[in-house]
Amino acid sequence: MGKSDIHLVTDGDEIEQQFRAVMRRLAGGVSIITAGRDDDITGMTVTSLTSLSASPPRVLVSVNRQASSFAPIERHRVFGVNILGSDQQELASRFSNGRLKGAQRYEGVAWTAGLSGVPLLGNSLATVECQVEEIIERYSHGIIVGSILSFELSPQLSGLVYWNGQYIEIKHDYDLDLLAEISIPLAHVR
Repeated sequence: MGKSDIHLVTDGDEIEQQFRAVMRRLAGGVSIITAGRDDDITGMTVTSLTSLSASPPRVLVSVNRQASSFAPIERHRVFGVNILGSDQQELASRFSNGRLKGAQRYEGVAWTAGLSGVPLLGNSLATVECQVEEIIERYSHGIIVGSILSFELSPQLSGLVYWNGQYIEIKHDYDLDLLAEISIPLAHVR
């Protein structure tokens, strides 16, 4: 392994910047967390979503407590998870745009209200409606544990990943063919 370009320093801001550089090396699936009800809706793009348990079905998402989505999630105790496909990069950018607030992020976007009233975005790879089971507040963020109320799964098999500061499209057939070409075992099996 080569010599590291980053060395830990004691200045707080410098450590934060270095930590962000390190975490950008971790690829993450892109989702939009939706929150609120009726006219009071908002949402945000995240890569901090993960499964906690399959039995019982639970997810975790980490949300900055200063983010506009945190208060409605805390207040209504429900949120939506919208896992984005490779063709939804523009939507990911829209929901991470700091100039757009609340319902502005939904303008021109297909969505429906889930059973709990939380918005769920159309054309996602999967949508999951969650009840807040617990919020664990640590430092600047709330770690939200969600129990599954409902879900919908698309037959589409291409995803969107965020890595090193940019969106990367993962297209099922094309990327499996590339892996098979470089002799990754079983990549040709579909």
